[in-house]
Amino acid sequence: MHAVEKMRIKDLNGEKVIKYNENIMITNIPAEAWRYVVNGKSALEWIIERYQNLVDKDSGLRNDANAWGHEHNNPRYILDLIEKIITVSVETVKIFDVLPEIGAESENVL
Repeated sequence: MHAVEKMRIKDLNGEKVIKYNENIMITNIPAEAWRYVVNGKSALEWIIERYQNLVDKDSGLRNDANAWGHEHNNPRYILDLIEKIITVSVETVKIFDVLPEIGAESENVL
């Protein structure tokens, strides 16, 4: 039920949603969650890109994104991680939005 093969970002009626797997669609993601950007990608995009099942072309070894959750008896691990990333992203953007801008004209530059 909670296993991931490859997540995708979809547009559903103008809202970005995450198709987690065939059974789960993550909706109602605040816009602020997509605004928290690390090296040109939102934190959510990084997680979606990293947590997918891949097969190495050279060795043929399979990287199972679900393995850690199964090994620790927590099949919801990736889903819970996404929920936490959403929360951290939203809260971080709230902090960024109230910070004063720092520029060359600032009097408090050391």
